[in-house]
Amino acid sequence: MKKLAVLIPVLCIVVIGTAQDIKSQLDTILAAYAKLYKFNGSVLIAKKGTVLLDKGYGYRNAANKILNDEKTIYQLGSVTKQFTSAIILKLQEEKKLDVQDKLSKYFPAYPKGDSITIEQLLTHTSGIYNYTNDADFMANQITKPSNREKIMALFKDKPLDFSPGTGWNYSNSGYSLLGYIIEIAAKKPYEEMVRKYIFAPLQMTHSGFDFTHLKSNEKATGYFKVDNTNASAAPMVDSSISFSAGAIYSTTGDLYRWHKALEANMILSKAQQEKAYTPVRNNYGYGWTIDSVDGKRRVGHGGGIHGFITNISRVPEDDVCIVLLSNASNEAIGEITKTIFDALYNKPYELPKERVVIKVAEETLKQYLGEYEIRPNLHVVMSIKNGELVAAPTGQPESIIHAEKEDFFFVKEQDIQIEFTRNDKKEVAGFILHQGGANVPCKKIK
Repeated sequence: MKKLAVLIPVLCIVVIGTAQDIKSQLDTILAAYAKLYKFNGSVLIAKKGTVLLDKGYGYRNAANKILNDEKTIYQLGSVTKQFTSAIILKLQEEKKLDVQDKLSKYFPAYPKGDSITIEQLLTHTSGIYNYTNDADFMANQITKPSNREKIMALFKDKPLDFSPGTGWNYSNSGYSLLGYIIEIAAKKPYEEMVRKYIFAPLQMTHSGFDFTHLKSNEKATGYFKVDNTNASAAPMVDSSISFSAGAIYSTTGDLYRWHKALEANMILSKAQQEKAYTPVRNNYGYGWTIDSVDGKRRVGHGGGIHGFITNISRVPEDDVCIVLLSNASNEAIGEITKTIFDALYNKPYELPKERVVIKVAEETLKQYLGEYEIRPNLHVVMSIKNGELVAAPTGQPESIIHAEKEDFFFVKEQDIQIEFTRNDKKEVAGFILHQGGANVPCKKIK
């Protein structure tokens, strides 16, 4: 459960000194982001069995001025997917299913179900339409309890995005189907299986599923945004909607228990984890994204659900675990994660510094008007409203982009900068999208 949105603060280079205490370095990093309202949540950072930072920043409940701490409970969103994949692997171990089973084995009437495997659902290579792309449903139905039939009706009869196994497209629908398959294969509710195999043996006592009805003083309020002037609360997504694709709630401490269990091969064997951590397409395995840091494999997953953005990132070889849980939709979490890794591996890193907006005359802004292509199915239309330059990505809300200097703009609320580029005639010909550490060239098409 994720959305596209983006912004990166101006950066001040910091050279790491080995004499500086790593714990205070990490706290300084998080405090810098929190000060600029780029992080509001809880963080746990551990290396080789030592917890280096376990702390909250900002508000658990802004209206009542209750602060986040290490006990705050957050919705995880798509971090849930690694737990769903773990249950699939456990059931395969017990020979109750096989990842090469066809979807039609469990849903005989599913269109083209005989060409889609469980493994393709796990790796987002099934081609099944992602139901969270249904804007009307997401705007009007997410807070209401639903059921299997209603959720499947959102995607079952949609055309496949591609022939199964030939492409990659993130699909919450696929992970919902995995939860339904677990229930059919195990003859028990999905939630009961996660508790049995993971939460109970690991004593993850602050983790569960029905966040809407959770009665706990540690429960975080989810916000679309928290800053010094405003805190806009987000609606709570019902667990029957997000289900096995994104319904789990937890704490930094419980997720660290999960990390330690994986390191010790307690829930999943080394061989099972190797399978889960092997990328199939687009650096994605079984509920984990895979890349590297310092030449070593890094595995993780982010989550985004109304009011919450989360991330868990691990380097199993070094027993490194970073958990970032935000209740203010902080899009900078990816950048924060990278900065933390730089600090842990003694590399230069950057601290955020507030960007300064400059005023640009409307006549000058007109040179940036037009339509730009990020990729074939994602364009951005630049227009002017109330004297401000406005960017409207395909299928997403528009955002004001503010000028910092000539040809360089940024979005205040997100981790995005747009650097316009010019041709030999000095005409605006495109822009470079700076987002989450990536620099994507985009051409002007109209």
